[in-house]
Amino acid sequence: MPVTFDVRVWSIETYQGKRRPTYRVLWKVYGRRWKESFSGYKLAESFRSDLLAAVARGEGFDTDTGRPVSMKRAMLDCSWYSHACAFADMKWPNVAPNSRRTHAEALTALTMNLLVGDRGHPDAKLLRSALTRWGFNTIRRDDDGCPADIRAALSWVERHTHSMRDFDQPAVVRAALNGLTRRLDGQPMSAVVVSRRKRIFNTVMEYAVERDVVSANIIPTLKWRVPRPTHVVDKRRVVKPLQARTLLEAVRRQSNGPRLVAYFGCIYYAAMRPEEVSALLKSNLALPERGWGELHLDRAESHAGREWTDSGTNRQRRQLKQRELDDSRSVPCPPELTALLHEHLKIFGTSPDGHLFVGERNKIEMPKQTVNRTWQAARRETFTSEVEATSLGRTPYDLRHAAVSTLLNAGVPPTVVAEIAGQSVEVLLKIYAKCLSGGREALRRTWDRALGRQNVGTNMERTAIHRRIPP
Repeated sequence: MPVTFDVRVWSIETYQGKRRPTYRVLWKVYGRRWKESFSGYKLAESFRSDLLAAVARGEGFDTDTGRPVSMKRAMLDCSWYSHACAFADMKWPNVAPNSRRTHAEALTALTMNLLVGDRGHPDAKLLRSALTRWGFNTIRRDDDGCPADIRAALSWVERHTHSMRDFDQPAVVRAALNGLTRRLDGQPMSAVVVSRRKRIFNTVMEYAVERDVVSANIIPTLKWRVPRPTHVVDKRRVVKPLQARTLLEAVRRQSNGPRLVAYFGCIYYAAMRPEEVSALLKSNLALPERGWGELHLDRAESHAGREWTDSGTNRQRRQLKQRELDDSRSVPCPPELTALLHEHLKIFGTSPDGHLFVGERNKIEMPKQTVNRTWQAARRETFTSEVEATSLGRTPYDLRHAAVSTLLNAGVPPTVVAEIAGQSVEVLLKIYAKCLSGGREALRRTWDRALGRQNVGTNMERTAIHRRIPP
């Protein structure tokens, strides 16, 4: 928006029409003349006074409209809901389906904290569903199939959210931020989720500045902090090699298990992400009859739900995570995985388009519910009830954590592990810092010698001395 301070405001001009006089306010902005007509003198004088006040404040004038920046912003004023929809629409074409859903969930949480007025308030559960699945979903918002109660709820929200002019007030912004810290049951929200939603809120406000519906984004100026999220893998989730193999055998014994043994095997033996396994084609395999092979990965198909994809299917094809379009990476295929993949191809073959892992009935994709249900059944069969209640191997993704941790603890250079896992070395070491156990005993022995405790040998003796109990 071109802004100038070269402004001159003239006196009000009176034009005598056939029926009644018209009063014109004349002013010049950066050499261009502007005029605004009013039916009453007081209205014209009020408008002229606003122009003079803007000049006195040193406020810039927009060269495209001839108005002070604040006056143009008032012309563009809209509700929070309208702006949030504009933000969702702006982001939609260039983000992955899961990111679209994440944006919708964050915008819904913020909107529920920015409502004004209770009269006619729709049911809270209905309102959250309407916002997440329809209001902030670009392709469904104006769908003819939108139910009447959903349309009514969204119409109510449009009339009962804060104006964007209110977002220069710290109390309004702080209330929205505070609402992000609690779940619906009143318990504290995960620091990771709060941090993510705050970042989205900040981006929404930056977009509001770009659209000129607010003068500034005040979020960075507020003394509001969220607990720092942790991105470190909890080693209690990581299964050991024997446990992983036992779980894979338990998978085989489930109703849909035979179709999924190689699926889970790819996550564990090749440290692949589930969305990379879902996108695996026969053409991606370079396998000998037995022994070490190689997998060439060039895309991912994450599950987002058909409401969020452009194709109308549950999964949408995307580039590999943190990679450019058409970029790829190759990962080693251990002998165990080579055998599992050959077995899978022999029994189940591929889908018509070459996918390795598809459902028994739909032949298009492997349903996410089937994957999770089979994994949980295998955990119940493998672990005792006490162990099953812990976080050990709670999700299929924990097999990837186990694979990376095993390689690092075995002494494989982090640069090699990072290449296999498709991560940077910095991120790899940060995420798996708590899973590195090698060298602890050597460190303790060195520490003992440094403190003159050469004769202290075992962990039991050290513990006894520390507790002042006879060993």
